[in-house]
Amino acid sequence: MLKRHLPYHESDHVLNIAYNILAGGTCREDLERRRTDEAYLDALGAQRIPDPTTEGDFCRRFTPADIERLLDAINEVRLGVWREQPPAFFEQAVIDADGTLATTGGECKEGMDISYKGQWGYHPLVVSLANTGEPLYLVNRRGNRPSHEGAAARFDQGIALCRRAGFRRVLLRGDTDFTQTGELDRWDGDGVGFLFGIDARANLVGLAEGLLKSAWKPLVRPPKYEVRTRERQRPENVSPRRVFDKERIVKEREFENIRLCSEEVAEFAYRPTKCRRPYRVVAVRKNLAVEKGQARLFDDGRYFFYITNDRTSALAAIVRGANGRCNQENLIEQLKNGARAMEMPVGGLVSNGAYMVMASLAWTLKAWLALLLPEAGRWQEKHRSEKQAVLRMEFKKFVNALVRVPCQIVRTGRRIVYRLLGWNPWQEVLWRGVEALRDLPGRGHRRPLRC
Repeated sequence: MLKRHLPYHESDHVLNIAYNILAGGTCREDLERRRTDEAYLDALGAQRIPDPTTEGDFCRRFTPADIERLLDAINEVRLGVWREQPPAFFEQAVIDADGTLATTGGECKEGMDISYKGQWGYHPLVVSLANTGEPLYLVNRRGNRPSHEGAAARFDQGIALCRRAGFRRVLLRGDTDFTQTGELDRWDGDGVGFLFGIDARANLVGLAEGLLKSAWKPLVRPPKYEVRTRERQRPENVSPRRVFDKERIVKEREFENIRLCSEEVAEFAYRPTKCRRPYRVVAVRKNLAVEKGQARLFDDGRYFFYITNDRTSALAAIVRGANGRCNQENLIEQLKNGARAMEMPVGGLVSNGAYMVMASLAWTLKAWLALLLPEAGRWQEKHRSEKQAVLRMEFKKFVNALVRVPCQIVRTGRRIVYRLLGWNPWQEVLWRGVEALRDLPGRGHRRPLRC
């Protein structure tokens, strides 16, 4: 992309954007402050870093092919990180896909359009690995594009990537916009599992209502968390005005209230129009009571459908697996408001897509640090729980706990010494992470870390 690599290489620009966000930056303009931060430059071993306008010009140099090469380069490193994982890690790869709206207040940004919500901006596609929360592919699109556009091709790329890594099984997940009925036969024949939501159209509702009563089983959902001691009794509302008694207020003011009474689950075979073979459809029926004040107006029922080629798992497990895709919303939220990868600060569709990929690398580096934390040894269970905690940690907490650690940086004749000036509970994890990075293959001999 650059005709002359003076004074920077392409990698310098990419990591400059990612490191700025890892250091707590929220926008390109924060690079101006990093350029004059001697401690930051010493930590990177750099004499200078690009300024905000230079980074904007770098983003504008990208073409769609350049973004693909950048994604491929990141995924090559990702494969190396995955190779350090234990054998159980490769049992099954779960790939999620979803679209999200990235609104912008700009009026001269090329490629922005109005979405179905009436908001101006872009509509990025996010394809991620649910096992680790890593974004595998990010594609910037116009704001008026459908959510599933281009998802099938990105799913195929994700499948190829996970198989290269050595995953024994691959499962694709998505909401009703990502059913991809034209691709199901091909994926099923290739040994790829899928679990998609499917719209509750009249024909599916008719099939569900035509099932025998004995076909419906109660759907029992597991508790959200396990109480480690004993469950405490809910305290009574002792407020004189009882302003927090929401149920009572709804009844007194005679608001219409829809209350869930029970859930039932059943299954049937169904062949979509674009498919040559039938697949398993799991139907969830929510039995609702519509109330107004003290009166119960009528009973209602709503259906939710999931299509899958998993013909052996229990119905409740299928529903739990489909609902687990909702965790991708947390990843998208962290990319938006944690790493600020979807700020769309540049002036074009492709350039904003390039910035999104580079900024999301900050979140990816967080995931890689967590994955490289060692688990073996006497404290294996403790280290494994810490590894999962860092993997699920919100971006802001990660930055404050493991990156923005107050320390004194001393440059001596042959080394840089970091003297920590404060303590937090994650310091032990930080030391183990540093040791793991120093011991990576290809890093050569390193002096032992002295704490």
